[in-house]
Amino acid sequence: MEGEFNNFMMVWFSVLVSLSYCYGVAKLVPVGIPRLFFIFPIVILFFLLPLKLSTIHLGGGTAFFITWLGSFKLLLFIFGKGPLALDPSMSLGKFLAIACLPIEIRQNPSPNLHPNGENREIPPPKPLKRPEKIQLGIKNPSLPNPNQNGKIKENPPQKSGSKSPLLVYAMKGLLLAVLVHALGYKEHFHQKAILALNCLLIYILLEILLSTVAFTVRALLGLEIEPHFNDPLLSTSLQDFWGSRWNLVVSRVLRPTVYEPIISFSEFFLVVNV
Repeated sequence: MEGEFNNFMMVWFSVLVSLSYCYGVAKLVPVGIPRLFFIFPIVILFFLLPLKLSTIHLGGGTAFFITWLGSFKLLLFIFGKGPLALDPSMSLGKFLAIACLPIEIRQNPSPNLHPNGENREIPPPKPLKRPEKIQLGIKNPSLPNPNQNGKIKENPPQKSGSKSPLLVYAMKGLLLAVLVHALGYKEHFHQKAILALNCLLIYILLEILLSTVAFTVRALLGLEIEPHFNDPLLSTSLQDFWGSRWNLVVSRVLRPTVYEPIISFSEFFLVVNV
């Protein structure tokens, strides 16, 4: 295990050095084919580095962060697109964080941003009610009542129904512990129930991991991060789940690097053949 940890440290040291090289290249080489010539070997290297790790936890996590997201972000960066090319004056620290981690900077921070990173629309203000006539000897409950000293007694503030993000993640952590404990007795469950529990376990693990990463980046670098999920449990279809609610950062990275080029190539191929 010690050798695996040493390999893990060497892999990530190589990743940071390679990304620092890409950051320096971008200052000297214009976008397009010239930058492709200098940075594409790093993309190939990112596909090979996770092979030095044998454990699923270290190797799988490194492959997700570097081989999948990091490589596609660099491909977009080569042609002046993607999250790495949004701010030419970006510091090296921000460049490394965005390239290594599954995050995307929010370009126009919304004042309606919920503390846990999700968008919450502010409801429209309620229409004002016409003031009621005050009759002698009858107290109007809509008006503040004076106390014995003649001062107006303010109504106590109403508590908001929204839960604290810390409480939400504490509940998810508790649910995670319950799921892990329940899967220890999977021989007593039906196969479909085990599959459902595993899917829920993966979702909670990913949300806790990505939320922790986003919170750390927000605290250290002061960046507003795009939300990773949009209530995937409320999906109405598989398309709604995969395209609009589940792991949105991955969808936003893969769309311009995989989906749109394939569509463009298909349209060009059809036009040429027709």
